[in-house]
Amino acid sequence: MKNEENQMDIELSEEIALGIYSNLAIITHSPAEVVCDFVQIMPGMPKGKVRSRVIMTPQNAKRFLFALTENIQKYEQSFGLIDDPQSSMPPMNFGPPTTMA
Repeated sequence: MKNEENQMDIELSEEIALGIYSNLAIITHSPAEVVCDFVQIMPGMPKGKVRSRVIMTPQNAKRFLFALTENIQKYEQSFGLIDDPQSSMPPMNFGPPTTMA
């Protein structure tokens, strides 16, 4: 990929390009970093497994938030509103300083 403004090449290996499946994100933070654990929970199984962990500075996490918000808005403009079935998800306040999304 090339970013025309900064002319940066970004390499994407085959392994990473395959991606991982996650149906739960657990987000924690300290003054220096934001940690996003992407978890896969299978129906009927007693525990989930962290499939990926992304660690960012608070500044980059905020940039990610803005970029994700913008992309969700574009997605919904193209494909319609995303249903948000809150009743089937674990509680959002799963213990400080963790939040779940």
